[in-house]
Amino acid sequence: MSYYRLLGLEREPFSTSPDPAFFYQSPGHQAALYRLGVAIRLRRGLSLLLGDVGTGKTTLGRRLYQLFASDPSVQFHVLLNPAYTSDVEFLGALADTFHTWGEGVSPSRLLAALETALFQRGVESRQTLVLLIDEAQKLSDGALEFLRILLNYETNEHKLLQVVLMSQMELRPRLEAIRNLWDRIALTQTLSPFDEPQTRAMVQFRLQQAGYRGRHPLFTDEAIRALHESSLGYPRRIAMLAHDALEYLVMHERRQVDGAVMAALTRRAPYALEPSLA
Repeated sequence: MSYYRLLGLEREPFSTSPDPAFFYQSPGHQAALYRLGVAIRLRRGLSLLLGDVGTGKTTLGRRLYQLFASDPSVQFHVLLNPAYTSDVEFLGALADTFHTWGEGVSPSRLLAALETALFQRGVESRQTLVLLIDEAQKLSDGALEFLRILLNYETNEHKLLQVVLMSQMELRPRLEAIRNLWDRIALTQTLSPFDEPQTRAMVQFRLQQAGYRGRHPLFTDEAIRALHESSLGYPRRIAMLAHDALEYLVMHERRQVDGAVMAALTRRAPYALEPSLA
């Protein structure tokens, strides 16, 4: 039997997989989702979502896609890892993503084919085309230049392509140095780590989503405080350490995560304290 069923849970509550059903929307996440949704609806062009590793960017991206999934007028295209070996390969991946190819593989031909496809779908078919790029800090300068060119394609009212870049903080100074691209950013939003009340809310939300209906909380206030301090408020670290805490309960036949349990875990799990492994 899985450990979580022994604790009265129907599902694992603290998986680190980006499952939108377990996505706790902090005020910062809610603001990001709302603003990104508005930018896409208004077809404003380029949006930038920044955050350190483990702040929930990938899960937020999946939730954003989910919000538009039932709207046939909005077509989402996603690149999860844009670390291509060459700029032309990146451009070819975009052409493949939009199911279009030009004659040959030269950048000019690929750009021409993409322009035609964007015009046909964005103007003639009146679709909103969205390109969401996760891990955007891996984009080369050449790839960023190709995105700038694609963002030049527009009607009198709106951009033909909506680009959402989800990236670690290191991308920001690179974009600021490319003035003719930085000036095209319609929205910039930054995700921050959680404070202690948000950490508590995330833990409670995930336990409820996993089916916990117990009369007593699985985590005491002291445990939540220690969990927040050890995780530094990063959602991914909160999930990892909370998962270990529940496993500890089962292994040691305990009923509740308290300060002593958290102290034992943080002593044996140095990764919970290492920012580089968030």
